[in-house]
Parts: sequence; structure tokens; C-alpha cells
Amino acid sequence: MVDLLISASNRGAHVSVFIATNRASNSERRFYQGMVIVVIAMIALGFARSFILRPLFPGVHAPKELFFYLHGIVFTLWLALLFTQVSLVGAGNIALHRRLGVAGFVLLPLMFVVGAIGGVIAAHRPGGFIDIATPPLEFLVVPYADLVVFSGFAAAALLLRTRPQAHKRLMLLAAIAISEVGIARWPFEPYVSVPAAAMWTTAALVVPLLIWDFYSRRNIHPATAIGALVLVAEGPVRDAISHTGWWLAFAKWATSFVA
Repeated sequence: MVDLLISASNRGAHVSVFIATNRASNSERRFYQGMVIVVIAMIALGFARSFILRPLFPGVHAPKELFFYLHGIVFTLWLALLFTQVSLVGAGNIALHRRLGVAGFVLLPLMFVVGAIGGVIAAHRPGGFIDIATPPLEFLVVPYADLVVFSGFAAAALLLRTRPQAHKRLMLLAAIAISEVGIARWPFEPYVSVPAAAMWTTAALVVPLLIWDFYSRRNIHPATAIGALVLVAEGPVRDAISHTGWWLAFAKWATSFVA
């Protein structure tokens, strides 16, 4: 009788642990799905008038070079892949998630090349970056810094794909890193007249991840800590180097390749 009671108790304990683990897993999936949707929506809001819904806003300033359609398509494919991947995890289809993840190894270097070329095309343009008063060679540091930070996070995420907790945080951080380019195009204040607002809004997107870490693990995951430090430091660092002689020399050299 005692053995039966112990056995029943053990089974009950296992069921309780299973339920608790399942609930935690579901909460985690909802968190990452929600964050990815929010980041994509923020980027889409910024590019709605100049790319996604451009025919509806003919008066909005937008790049005339055809290359930027390719640029937009490539980056949209990355965001679509990110949404698909987080949705597959949410649906429990891990096998397809892993197979589809191979596309990331193709898209990431393509994004880096396309982003780098797009930056020099814009900087070489007679009027410089559209609606940006900062001299183009100085401002080139902004998209290039975003590209380096994004690529670093995304590459680390792909390399650490067998470590899910680090992988998912790094993928989210990569998405956050490129969100600034969309946030900077929001057509309302303070984003119209205060350029730094986009930078700090981007950095603030790490706050929900910090809160999630405290809630789910009672400490900050190393990937989150590194990501927060990088995103907060990126703006001041790039502003500091944008006026330096070596940066301006590099920017002039890079733009010299554009006809």
C-alpha cells in the first residue's frame, strides 16, 4: 500500500513538472513571437510610405536608384524568414525550423554585401542620404555600424544554433539592430526633428528581453547582457568616429568605387 502511494505521488510530481515546463515553454514562445512581430511592425511602419506602399505616397522622398528595390527585397526576405522561423518554433515544428535555417547562411552574407553597396551609393549621391542634413561621408558610419552590429549578432546566432537560449536571443538582437533604419523614418515627432530618438528607441527594445530574462531565469543571459551593451554603446561610438580623419578617408575611398 505504501509503495502504491509513493508510486502515485511520484507520478503526480512528474505530471506537475511536465505541466510547469510546458507552460514555461509556451510563455517563451509567445514572448519571442510577440517581440519579432513588434520589431517587424516598427520597421514596416518606417518603410510603409517609401517602399511598401510607395505608390500611395508619391510625394514622399525615396531613393530613385533601382538598386534599392533589390536592397528592400533582400532585407524583407530576412524578416520574412525570421517571422517564419519563430512561427515554426511556436507551432512545435522544430525539424522544419532547422532545415529552413540553412537559408540564413545564404541571406546573411547577401544582406551584408547589399547593405554595404547601398550605403556607398547613398553617400555618393549628389544630395547625400535622403532627408539627412549630416554630410554624407560622416553619416555613412550610421548604416555601416548598424550593418556590422546586425551581422555580428546574426552570425553568432547561426554559429550557436545548437544552443537554443543563446540562439534565439541573438536572432532577436539582430532584428533589433536593424530596426533603427525603420524607426528613423517614422513620420512623426520626435523622430522627425530629433535623429537620436531612433537610436535610443532601438536600444530600448532590449528592455523587454532583460525583463524576460529576470522573469524566466532570475538572471541576465550572457547574450542579452552583451547585446544590451553593444546596442547602447553603438550610437555614441559611431558619433565619436564619424568626424575622425581615418573614417572620412575610408568613406571617401569606399564611395570612390561608385560610378
